[in-house]
Amino acid sequence: MTKLSVNVNKVATLRNARPKLGIPNVVQLARLCLESGAHGITVHPRPDRRHIEPQDVYDLARLLKSYRSAEFNIEGNPFHRYMDFARDVRPTQCTLVPDDVAQSTSDHGWDLHRDGERLRPVIDELRSLGCRVSVFMDATTEDMALAKELGADRVELYTEPYAAAFARGHADAQRAARLYGDAARAAYDAGLGVNAGHDLNLDNLPLLIEMCPQIAEVSIGHALIADALELGMARAVQAYIAAIERYPTDA
Repeated sequence: MTKLSVNVNKVATLRNARPKLGIPNVVQLARLCLESGAHGITVHPRPDRRHIEPQDVYDLARLLKSYRSAEFNIEGNPFHRYMDFARDVRPTQCTLVPDDVAQSTSDHGWDLHRDGERLRPVIDELRSLGCRVSVFMDATTEDMALAKELGADRVELYTEPYAAAFARGHADAQRAARLYGDAARAAYDAGLGVNAGHDLNLDNLPLLIEMCPQIAEVSIGHALIADALELGMARAVQAYIAAIERYPTDA
């Protein structure tokens, strides 16, 4: 089954609006996600600390030690104050993202033809620490084998273009889903695991899973946290797991 990792960045965003109060509590909400069936927790600590603070990373790492089957996924640009977190915490998974310090959110995958050799020693070090390495990628079929050659364990397909196509209507959604299906198969055939994330929600998630049964994990934050405002965190997590299970995978 495709696993759900809940990105708690937006919990930290709300907390940081009134930091002295310490509410909502990022660790407490992460624990609730795990108790409600989530398979892991994702954070993306940025240099400007706009949401996740360094202490959050260490506190969540301690929490995850109490959930032996759950995974901790730390996202970020390895060239922007990221590697110390990986060295200190040694999360289950390190997802390398090519975002700039000034970006509001991640908006493209790596250009491995340009950046691959720069990433290679980073990937080698992270794997030596015992971390699984996932590389954030556009759904470009021909680049998947290059990610494998660089030493990555997985790719995370950047799904904002799919989400935008889904919002435009059925025909566009089907075309985009087939494109992502091709990329997922190419990655799987190259010997890579496949993750996916960005702008996924309860509506567009089932079709993506149907067309990309190779997806091992989705990382979802913004939409899930927004749904939790209406449903409550536990019911929101359960709703996303139900959306995933609508199309169980056997890859």
